[in-house]
Amino acid sequence: MSDTLTGGCACGRIRFTARVPDDAHAYLCHCRMCQRASGNVSLAMVGLPQANVEWSEEPDWFNSSAIAQRPFCAQCGTPLGFRYLEGTDKMDLTVAAFDDTSGFTPTSHFGAESIHRAWLNTEGLPETRSDEYQLLTDRWKKAETAPPA
Repeated sequence: MSDTLTGGCACGRIRFTARVPDDAHAYLCHCRMCQRASGNVSLAMVGLPQANVEWSEEPDWFNSSAIAQRPFCAQCGTPLGFRYLEGTDKMDLTVAAFDDTSGFTPTSHFGAESIHRAWLNTEGLPETRSDEYQLLTDRWKKAETAPPA
């Protein structure tokens, strides 16, 4: 049994449908290549067969090394995944690119040599909801009432 899930980039130009097997491996990658490609301390990924992914429009691809490439949207910059250039029928999609991320739970860390340990356990840090941050809500209200340019 597998779930068919949808996802895509921030601007909506690139969309995908993925059949995610029940045994799909979700993990946090901390390798320097993922850190640089995402501009973050780690990248949440889920591995699945390439044949399980259908793109509404072919994503842009970046050869991030001599052995791998990454799908992304050149219009908005959203990173969408990772795959080796040869030798496997698998690929990884970024968890945050899915429309519904609730079914994914990380089962491991990869690229442990580059883990930023201070960012692993953030339990207990102060938490602020977006709708409780007045400057942000004021900006949204202003943007929604602004006359068209």
